[in-house]
Amino acid sequence: MTAKKSGNDRAERTGERFFTIAGHRMAARPLPPGLHVVATPIGNLGDISIRALETLAAADGIACEDTRVTAVLLRHYGIETPLTAYHDHNAARQRPKLIAALAEGRRIALVSDAGTPLVSDPGYKLVQEARAAGFSVVPVPGASALLAGLVASGLPTDAFLFAGFLPPKSAARRTRLDELKAVPATLVFYETGPRLAAALADMADVLSGERSATVARELTKAFETVRGGTLQGLAEAYAAEAPPRGEIVVLVAPPTASAPSAADADRLLVELLRDRPLSAAVAEAAGLTGLKRRDLYSRALALKDKDGPA
Repeated sequence: MTAKKSGNDRAERTGERFFTIAGHRMAARPLPPGLHVVATPIGNLGDISIRALETLAAADGIACEDTRVTAVLLRHYGIETPLTAYHDHNAARQRPKLIAALAEGRRIALVSDAGTPLVSDPGYKLVQEARAAGFSVVPVPGASALLAGLVASGLPTDAFLFAGFLPPKSAARRTRLDELKAVPATLVFYETGPRLAAALADMADVLSGERSATVARELTKAFETVRGGTLQGLAEAYAAEAPPRGEIVVLVAPPTASAPSAADADRLLVELLRDRPLSAAVAEAAGLTGLKRRDLYSRALALKDKDGPA
């Protein structure tokens, strides 16, 4: 025990930095100058790499969204690196200071409150300016809510589009969804609890076909939930419940094959209406074509009126 303490004292005199895992104090290796973009846990503090801990411990400073949030992580791992707030409201003011620190040969770590920086935060502008000024930008990968939600969703992962937060108001949200509805990939959104039911309802109405979807909440935390279904079914379920709390990822399956033309849909409806009740024909046509039931119902009524008895 004495020898260990003596070794730590010598290390402190030489400027070494430390982090602690499960009570074991470990020295962080020296860090090269530059901007180090470090992923941190999205909930479970165990979801951090040794490299990330070394980087945070060895940095001259850490730029973070909320110093209170990052301080919890640093205390957990016995890291004493100074923190600087860097967020949407002060980014324009703080960026020149951080660039100046890099110009002095400092080692700056950039983190977000949770997950991988630059994903729905202002970090990309700092990275952009650092690269433009010729400074090294080093990624230290790790946890990401969008990837955690994607792999737990059961939806296609070969192609996906992260669309961030949708606009808070329905009209703007529907416009944005209309722009995304034909993208041949799984769509990934971040959403808030109070807006979730309304957002799901707009998705169900705007995105073509009865698409499968998943709502992943509080990933890696004690109350983690991953709930799947159709967009319409999820919208109705969440509308009937109190707004959920916590961080939410919404994932929507890609569109089905190209929607048939109006003429193709009419031909299918005519065929189905020959030996099926209207509601059954519409339901089957919706399943076969991916078109909305209410649109097909209107077409089916028009076709019945057109071909009905004189």
